[in-house]
Amino acid sequence: MNIWDIIYTFSIWVAQMHDRVMRINDAGGWYFDDKQLHFIVIGLSGMLLLFVLYPIFKWLAKHDHTMVITWLYVFTVVLVLSFAIELGQWWTGTGYMESRDIAYGIAGFLVMFFIFAVVRALFLAIRDMTKKDNRATRVYSRDEFKNLDKM
Repeated sequence: MNIWDIIYTFSIWVAQMHDRVMRINDAGGWYFDDKQLHFIVIGLSGMLLLFVLYPIFKWLAKHDHTMVITWLYVFTVVLVLSFAIELGQWWTGTGYMESRDIAYGIAGFLVMFFIFAVVRALFLAIRDMTKKDNRATRVYSRDEFKNLDKM
């Protein structure tokens, strides 16, 4: 499955959800207009996402995985920014709106982050291997040393 299959599948899923929500709205006799439905559906979806992600992010922060949290945030911003740039090009007529541009931009971030992660891992490994041990050293007498296995 490539990126285009994922985008297409997601687009179909969103269209099906939209149709389902419209049918529920019409059958329920509520007659919410499009803006009201967006308000309700996006609001509820956002809150659901908040309730799902909050415990995950709290656990990640507690276990010192701030890089994961940062990566998720930056990836989201890169995704939104990539779409915004393409929409801006379409709207202003300064370029063509192409999904390949979005895919290449996101791929650029992923490749550059991978390089950063490798360099960071090497740096941290070297730092940990060369780190001075500041723990107090205990010198045992011969008698204490002989009795260590009995303790």
